[in-house]
Amino acid sequence: MKILFAHQNFPGQFKHLCRHFVGEGGHELYFLTRDNQNRIPGVERLVYDPQREVTKGIHHYIGEYEKAILYGQACTRQVIALKDRGWKPDIMIGHNGWGETLFLKDIFPDVPLLSYFEFFYDSWKADCAFDPEYPMSFDDRLRVRIKNSINLTGLVAADWGLSPTEWQRSRYPVEFQQKISVIHEGVDTDELTPDRSVTFTLPDGRTFGAHDEVITYVSRNLEPYRGFHTVMRSLPEILRRRPNAIVLMIGGDEVSYGRRLPEGESYKKKYLAEVPVDPSRVFFLGKIPYDQFIGILRVSAAHIYLTYPFVLSWSMLEAMSIGCCVIGSATPPVMEVLKHDQNGILVDFFSPSAVADAVDRVLDHPTRMQHLRDAARKTIVDSYDLKRICLPRTLRLIEDIAKRQRPTVGLLKPAGAPAPMPAPAARSRVPQNLRRKR
Repeated sequence: MKILFAHQNFPGQFKHLCRHFVGEGGHELYFLTRDNQNRIPGVERLVYDPQREVTKGIHHYIGEYEKAILYGQACTRQVIALKDRGWKPDIMIGHNGWGETLFLKDIFPDVPLLSYFEFFYDSWKADCAFDPEYPMSFDDRLRVRIKNSINLTGLVAADWGLSPTEWQRSRYPVEFQQKISVIHEGVDTDELTPDRSVTFTLPDGRTFGAHDEVITYVSRNLEPYRGFHTVMRSLPEILRRRPNAIVLMIGGDEVSYGRRLPEGESYKKKYLAEVPVDPSRVFFLGKIPYDQFIGILRVSAAHIYLTYPFVLSWSMLEAMSIGCCVIGSATPPVMEVLKHDQNGILVDFFSPSAVADAVDRVLDHPTRMQHLRDAARKTIVDSYDLKRICLPRTLRLIEDIAKRQRPTVGLLKPAGAPAPMPAPAARSRVPQNLRRKR
């Protein structure tokens, strides 16, 4: 099969697919991307560069859209050159978020396009209406509506769509949901296994293992969208109650999602100024190699994952596969995977005291919580396993689309009916017995 992939950060959500097709052999794989250090032997990268920057002084509502057009044009030049050499894909697969897929159907109108639809914004719901500490101005709300221009153009262009969770699909307009399948990228449960024999050594030489009180928190960048402010505010109480505990914070100082701070500032600096912590007990490890990340999760006694109602991080599912006891926010799409007192613990996103209580509960009864660890891993093995569930389903979807057949996997249930839309989230929804007065 001849496949053209597109994602600004190679290989993005298509890593497992690329590796599968390379391993299977007999395929021709090209990948549109901005330049980075990532490589997969057997995948030919087509590195694109926009011809210019976004117009200086352009209306700030449409800066992102112009950037997407510039990305799409740069991709177009690469693909036309490929076409001029006589190459034509059987299917095109790309992320819809940044413009790479905008014009692919104008070059190959008869080639099916499968687009990855990660998130549709709403000025008054989900992440945009969630956190009162970071309210949106009315001007922001108008800008967010225009932000979906890329999404909407891509929805019309794509022959079919793919979303990783039911909730993320439900964010899209009802009239488009019938052509979006839900299949997660998957978790390699053969690789991401529990291993209680692992140890982790801090820069100061202290070594910790699975029987120590190691509390972990992971985010690509330390920011409010992933509950960093709530976690920071929970630390004084956690450390007071657990004098032997240490906290390992993994994540960079940039901003992946949400409001940027003034030049030279970071959310880590901001909340360290508000909540000073003992540097001999709270360690900010930054961005670390993947194998170190896995090792740290294996020694985790309690793993905290908080998020706005937004895209679900791979790290939460990876932590569950490793058998972590996950303390997650009672927000979608976390609640699609994590069930309170069944395979983890749900807490109010906005409540530092609830986070501290949950950590205390886990560390007080590590043996009693083993059933949650076991159930967490079982959830991932049963529903999100890469090799046995997610990859085969994705391959079947690709085969259907390449053959121009209506897909049979990941459809709305009942087929053709709109997915239920969650109520607007002004606060995280938590089981009544978890709510605490503040």
